[in-house]
Amino acid sequence: MKLFSLEGQIALVTGASRGLGFAMASALASAGATVILCARSRTSLEAAAESIRKTGGDVDIEPFDLTDQNAIRNGVRNVLARHGRIDVLLNNAGICEWSDFLQSTVDMWQRTMDTNVTAAYLLAQEVARPMIERGHGRIINVGSYVSVLGREKLQAYVASKHAVAGLTKSLGAELGRHGIRCNGICPGYFLTDMAEPVTSNPQMKEIVRSHISVGRWGNPEELGGVAVFLASEASSYMNGQMLMVDGGVSEILSFSMSVV
Repeated sequence: MKLFSLEGQIALVTGASRGLGFAMASALASAGATVILCARSRTSLEAAAESIRKTGGDVDIEPFDLTDQNAIRNGVRNVLARHGRIDVLLNNAGICEWSDFLQSTVDMWQRTMDTNVTAAYLLAQEVARPMIERGHGRIINVGSYVSVLGREKLQAYVASKHAVAGLTKSLGAELGRHGIRCNGICPGYFLTDMAEPVTSNPQMKEIVRSHISVGRWGNPEELGGVAVFLASEASSYMNGQMLMVDGGVSEILSFSMSVV
């Protein structure tokens, strides 16, 4: 058995047109999976798909809005109609809005919860039904280092990522008996568009770097191996776990004396 092979597997990845989602989708394709990229923009998805095809990957796209529940249901049905099944769901899509608590709004809260939590819940529900019929499947939810920590000015985001961790554990408990494993990935500080509010400020970027025990920000490609691990038989006895991929931030507080 090739433990890390995804040959013949069908993987659906949300938020896959850029950043961490694209990096993980590319890794799944490199491991042999047929990857369906999902996001709102068809143009962005087509560009991402072409990039993966150039490396020999088998890829398809399915554009839909993760805040539209009917669009989610229809998107999953479209993928099932074209490919016959979904073996791996990677719930990666998410948004992050910064605000002082007293200036934050219910609209900001609701947008974050709809995208980061409700969409993951509904997608998992839609793919779980055919997975249960087949007695096999993997659901991977992307949390964050703030799934286990607090962070100021990110009330909705922190709450949503704690919720993703709880959802992952609950699904693992209920679906494991059906041959469906549900685990999560918790990224730390990665060089992506979402981190732009910090990376655009050189001083802040350096302060963050100084707190990362490995001494640097993560590159999106460094999540690829973790995604393949959780999608493959290499993790066949793992269920309900949240893997921290954060350079040690959530467990190790490291300070550079030049900054402190």
